[in-house]
Amino acid sequence: MPPLRYSISISLLAAAVIAFELGLMQVFSITQWYHFAYMAISVAMLGFGAAGTFLALFEKQLTARFEQVFPLLLFLCSMAMPVVGVLAQHSSVRFDTYLLFNDIRQAGRLLATYLLFFIPFFLAALAIGLSFVRFSREIGRLYFADLLGSGLGGLFGIGLMWWVFPGELPGLTALLPLIGGVVALRRPWDKRWWMIALATGITAAAIIFRPPRLQPSQYKSLSKALLLPEAAVELERSSPYGLIQVVSSPALRYAPALSLNYTGKVPVRKVLFNNGEWAGAIVPKPEPGSPHILDFTAGALAFRLQSPKKVLALQSGTGERAAQALAHGVPSITMVEENPVATALLREELAGETDSLVFHPAITVRELEGRTFLMADTGMYSLIFLPMASTFGGTAGLNAMQEQYLMTKEAFRDMWARLEPGGMISISTWMDYPLRNPLKILATLVEALAAEGADAPRRHLIGIRSWGAATFILKKSPVSGREVDATRAFCREMGFDPFLLPGLTEEERQRYNQLQDTLFFSRVDSILSPAREIFYQNYDFNVRPATDERPYFSQFLRWESLPALARQWGSRNLPFMEIGYLIVWLTFFQILAIALALIILPLFRIGFRSRARGWSLFYFGSLGLGFMFVEILLIQQFTLFLGKPIFATAATLSGLLIASGAGSWYSSRWGAASRKLWMAPLLIAVLLAVYAGIALPVLYHAIGLAPAAKLALFLLLIAPLGFLMGMPFPLGIRYLSEKAREEIPWAWGVNGYFSVISTALATIIAAELGFSWAIALAGAAYTLAGIASILKMSRQGQP
Repeated sequence: MPPLRYSISISLLAAAVIAFELGLMQVFSITQWYHFAYMAISVAMLGFGAAGTFLALFEKQLTARFEQVFPLLLFLCSMAMPVVGVLAQHSSVRFDTYLLFNDIRQAGRLLATYLLFFIPFFLAALAIGLSFVRFSREIGRLYFADLLGSGLGGLFGIGLMWWVFPGELPGLTALLPLIGGVVALRRPWDKRWWMIALATGITAAAIIFRPPRLQPSQYKSLSKALLLPEAAVELERSSPYGLIQVVSSPALRYAPALSLNYTGKVPVRKVLFNNGEWAGAIVPKPEPGSPHILDFTAGALAFRLQSPKKVLALQSGTGERAAQALAHGVPSITMVEENPVATALLREELAGETDSLVFHPAITVRELEGRTFLMADTGMYSLIFLPMASTFGGTAGLNAMQEQYLMTKEAFRDMWARLEPGGMISISTWMDYPLRNPLKILATLVEALAAEGADAPRRHLIGIRSWGAATFILKKSPVSGREVDATRAFCREMGFDPFLLPGLTEEERQRYNQLQDTLFFSRVDSILSPAREIFYQNYDFNVRPATDERPYFSQFLRWESLPALARQWGSRNLPFMEIGYLIVWLTFFQILAIALALIILPLFRIGFRSRARGWSLFYFGSLGLGFMFVEILLIQQFTLFLGKPIFATAATLSGLLIASGAGSWYSSRWGAASRKLWMAPLLIAVLLAVYAGIALPVLYHAIGLAPAAKLALFLLLIAPLGFLMGMPFPLGIRYLSEKAREEIPWAWGVNGYFSVISTALATIIAAELGFSWAIALAGAAYTLAGIASILKMSRQGQP
């Protein structure tokens, strides 16, 4: 049995790895965009795979000096974590997402970033893998320590984000492997070890007290705002929800797609940014009876059609729509915002700027994800506002892989159910070019109406546009003649053009704002026609409505259209249309190429012939694919269920890993590992089928439960699956220790490499085929591991 000090060290190291990984995801979200969260996970898994390769090549030399090598690796990992964080912000290494496809130097910097962050993960994985090889017959207990530490590390990392800024995270995280290295020492009184520990501690402390300044992309909204005269960051708050910054400048004026007929003064406003992206202007509570600046935008149409009594503002941000509703005397306003830090700032530090807007008796604030609120709420509303669906100037597809459950067909059906008779849904978007966002919004509204049995969508829809934005109104009852007249009058007053309205003439569609490409109108008509499916199939971009199965509203890329788009727009410009999705694919192919090379490379050294080589590939490769698929998919499902994305991620990761650790511990009590190899993977596959068919759909109907009941249901679902998922890996290592011990390092590497691939692959499959396919493939991976084990045992004549 391995000494207890090694189990403690492994737990501390595993906790540091997960916390560092979460911190790295946060850093990438601030400096670049959240797409590089996939890169952070992939780099972590690549480090684990490469450690297996290294062990396969140098196992004898490392195990012979285990007592010296193991603590040294922990100290080196502790030193590497803060150092690589500093080096990654150096100008010679720092890359920019927008320039990846047009500047070859950026590709080199991206590779350098990969290699830098690869180092601490490699060192940590080498220490863990080395302990697994050294104590392979007692793998269950060590794997339990690994998974338990990983689960607690998720909670530790999320907790740290509430207290420190992202630049300080690597230094604080590095303290865990430092402590682990000291614990692992057999002769702690040796001065050489204390010198190493002291140098490591000083390095971590230096980064904690002098953290690197995170440099956001020059193309982020924050970077552009800070170029204005006298621009300054007045306030900063860090949390797991992101880095919130409040920026002021005398030139920072608030004019969101304002009518060109507006003759008033455009006000100077402070602006709130989250991870460098615009999150809303800080607006004051309106004076009674005074017009609100948003009344001069197309989004004000709803207040010209009716005088709503109950307004729901989803993803309300800084409360701009709530302030507008107050200006119109709405007696009941519900603001729903998932970021509690933003709402806390409105209540506290920014209360003076907003004139205590959120304390107004007419306003109720709910801190919850918008879609989760819709599914749990039982209230009825006369007007539901959604946030602006895109950003001014376009996003270059940077939101392509963001799960937007508030923009799915099912979400609009939920909103429809919450409307009073005659109630309205209002959503606005910038007019992008080529046209994508306005068309996809319209398609989503039309399909939601069709699903609700509305045979004539034109009778329920109004669409108007300004010089740069479009607003859609979805009305539960047919649009009346009075409302048609009110829409025309509003457009004449503001200089807007209706493009979707009962009784509309072609001349009215661009009376004030001319379009160079008038195909917009024919495309609107195509979506409203019974033959809209043909339009979806033939249009160059994916404007088919997003669904809960594939909630990627901003994923517009269609692979079959790429040649035509390249000819029309040029191959150098094409990536700027859908760069987000292309980055995920780029990450996948880069990691795939590296992983394949590193899997094959050691075979030339250790040989291709082995008693268990083929089984190891199928078994451990399937476990790597299956585990990561399940982990990513469960995070997605529980995000909607719990309504708190950050906590859903932390709870799912920690719950699954801790339960897996318990399963690993339990498996260590079994006798011959070979007799159980096939059982656990097949049981997991069966349980995944049950989850997909029964358990996960139940979550949708249980969203309205009390928090305690939701927590109990969460544990009931996560614990059995996690418990079983913790068994196959240690059982496989134990089997190899009995039959082919020399295969253990290579099997560890194979598991790591397939985990690397699955990180981006699970997301790609979910975007292309849907979550059902992804969970089916996870079940197939575990089934393959079980079948491979059955065949292996049958050849050996074992039951």
